Amino acid sequence: MDFPTFLIQCLNALQYGLLLFLVASGLTLIFGIMGVINLAHGSFYMIGSYMAYALAPIVAATFGGGFFSTLLVGLVLGIVLGYLLEWAFFSFLYEREHLQQVLMTYGLILVFEELRSILVGDDVHSVAVPDWLSGSLALGDLMTYPVYRLFISGVCLALALGMYLVFSRTRLGMMIRAGSNNREMVQSLGIDIQFLYRVVFAAGVAIAVLAGMVAAPVSSVYPGMGNQVLIICFVVVVIGGIGSIKGALAAALLIGVVDTFGKVLVPQVAGVLVYVLMALILLWKPDGLFKAG
Repeated sequence: MDFPTFLIQCLNALQYGLLLFLVASGLTLIFGIMGVINLAHGSFYMIGSYMAYALAPIVAATFGGGFFSTLLVGLVLGIVLGYLLEWAFFSFLYEREHLQQVLMTYGLILVFEELRSILVGDDVHSVAVPDWLSGSLALGDLMTYPVYRLFISGVCLALALGMYLVFSRTRLGMMIRAGSNNREMVQSLGIDIQFLYRVVFAAGVAIAVLAGMVAAPVSSVYPGMGNQVLIICFVVVVIGGIGSIKGALAAALLIGVVDTFGKVLVPQVAGVLVYVLMALILLWKPDGLFKAG
């Protein structure tokens, strides 16, 4: 493997890992802080991808906006969707058994898939890369790297920094962390824990929607895409540590490296390498790489 090829694979691993973190961070927030096993989280990623496909012409015709306007509209719709879902369904699950959580969220997967089929159909769709991000950077004499993939990495890094600052440096983050550790105590202090959970859930859904919208131009949009993302997101949460944002980041980057270089070096077994990695880490640290926080 020459140096330009190695550099391209490193950039691919970074981009994939950061995008994976963006999706999994919403899941680890909901799972770790609220204690809800949300099997429908992959559907939010799917919804974001279909929004990128369907909203672009509507936003252009209505507001005259482009790529960033579509992302903003999709992000707002994601927040609204998350807020309404928490109010209508998930607010009743906090004291329920995990089996009931699994059954209800699996039911939501079926509902979202059926709605997707009715509204958009079952075809595979492509989403165009914005013209100003459609170029490539030269890496050596023969190889190039798409600018849009670098843009994805930049968006993910910016959101990772934003989440870190919110959860570690703000009063809202302090209340959310306290509520995840002792819900009754936080309620006794006069803090509306129900509203906090609603904010966390809406943020988790919006992050997954945004990830789907950003990834759509490089991954295409197709039925069932949310289920594939959900499995690997749970692997990220388990490896990183349930409820740990920095753990999710570390696990996602590690998975990105293993998956990307595995497909290049040992393609015959690349599909199982991530799960072997999970097994080895859990043998070493059964609670994951980091504790919640």
